[in-house]
Parts: sequence; C-alpha cells; structure tokens
Amino acid sequence: MSMFHATQQKVLNQYLAELQGDINVSFEFFPPRSDGMEKILWETINKLSTLNPIFVSVTYSANSGTRNYTDKITKEIKKRTGLIVAPHLTCINETPQALQMIAQEYWNNGIHNIVALRGDKIKKNHQSSMYAADLVCLLKKIGNFDISVAAYPEVHPEAKNAQSDLINLKKKIDAGASRAITQFFFDVEQYLRFRDLCVSVGINTEIIPGILPIFDFRQLQHFVTFTKVKIPDWMYVIFHGLDHDVDTQKMLGTFVAIDMIRILIKEGVRNFHFYTLNRSDLTYAICHTLGTKNKNA
Repeated sequence: MSMFHATQQKVLNQYLAELQGDINVSFEFFPPRSDGMEKILWETINKLSTLNPIFVSVTYSANSGTRNYTDKITKEIKKRTGLIVAPHLTCINETPQALQMIAQEYWNNGIHNIVALRGDKIKKNHQSSMYAADLVCLLKKIGNFDISVAAYPEVHPEAKNAQSDLINLKKKIDAGASRAITQFFFDVEQYLRFRDLCVSVGINTEIIPGILPIFDFRQLQHFVTFTKVKIPDWMYVIFHGLDHDVDTQKMLGTFVAIDMIRILIKEGVRNFHFYTLNRSDLTYAICHTLGTKNKNA
C-alpha cells in the first residue's frame, strides 16, 4: 500500500470510529419453505436482531405464492423479537378489495410498516391495473402506514427509460411513501448520481442503498440476468477461479461491501438495507466492522 493510500485509510478509519453508533441498518428476509430453512432463518434473525435494526422486511412473490408464509413469518418475528417488521405487499395480481382486506388485517395486528411494490409479472405480457403508487394511495386510506417503496439506480428492467423510471418513483413518494430502498448495486457512483437526480425532480425522501453481500459469485451472476444491475469488470477479475472456494468468496464479498459502505458514509449516507438471503454471517461481520451498535455489547 502506498503512503498516500495508507494515509487515506487512516483518515477513513478515524472517520468511521467517530461514527460509532451513528449508522442504522435494516434487513430483508424471505419466508422459508422447509423446516431446515426455517431453522436457519431464526438463527439469522436472532443473530442480526442484536444489531438493533430500525426495521426488518419479509419478501413476498406472486410467482411463488407465499402470501401465507409472508404473513406467518411477519407476525412471528414481531411476536418473538419485538422488531418493527415490514411485510412486502404487491398489487399486480390482487384486486383493490383483496388488498384492502390484507392491509386492514395488518393494521389491526399492529403491523404498521409496509414495503409497497407492484410485484413481478407471472405472465410476460400481463397488463397490471394497479401500480405501486396506487398501492401506496390505498394503504394510506386504510391507516397511516409507514411505507417503503423500491428505487432502481440502474433503471427498472421494464422501464422505458431512466426519466420515466424517475417519474414513477416520484409518483410513489408523492402518494405518501416514507422512503425508497434501492435495488442492490455495485457502482457507488451510479447510486450517487441517481440520488442527485432524485433531488433534482423534487424527491426529498431518503433513498436507502440496498446492499447485497456476495458469498456466491455464480449465484450473483444468475441474479443479474433478470435485473439491470451491472457487475463491474474488476469483480469478475477478483472472483475468477473461486467457484469452489467459498471461504475466499465470503472474505472478498465482505471487503467489497465494506468498501462500498465506507464511500457512501463519506457521502452522507447513514441508513443501509441488507439483502441477507436469510444468512447472518457476512451481514453481521460487515455491520460489526462498521461499528453498528450491538445491544449485547
């Protein structure tokens, strides 16, 4: 390491030390479909809950038909841990009447946080009658939900262009969303440009970066086939030849995420949302390294 970079690192480490306890995290989980997966999920939740997340979210996909699983896990997390839980709610295959019933049940059960999404298309040419902005409006009529919506620094895969995608995000915010959480990304500059564009069109709510810790680079390459997320060339270089070396992939994945977050912190970001894939090891290591406050410490 050159003297210049060593000095930079020292300054950055000092800056991070000063931010101890000033970084907030949230975590995404998905509903388990087997007893073994459920055991892993609860081990993950118990481990990550010690980091005092500001909320956790539970996914739902119309493609997998897991609404009952989502509801069950959401209620169990709230009951067992007392954490604020935000279930994903999609509108692409639901009627307004059905959505009102689901939302009312959540509200009546003390679940007042929602991640509002249009949802994935089951059929390629499916034409949705409702979009996320419509869902936000519907939720606000039921109760004063705290609503998170999705944002796409590298543009939604189905958007006509970046401008139309940005306009759609503004509609969701104007409808009453409290914040946006981004799709995972690896180009920090792209996120920062996107955040500036949001401000330029009057989006003043927080744009929380979504962080995906890498523990399986081949799996990551599969994920990006149905998103517009770009994997930088340098990542292909550092993960080359490591398909069967899980430990090294985890180590590199941790370093990649920490470096991204360090830059984002310098740019004023304080809240981070982790796509955990129901695994605690990398996310916990990253948050611990960054000084996230541990209630058991």
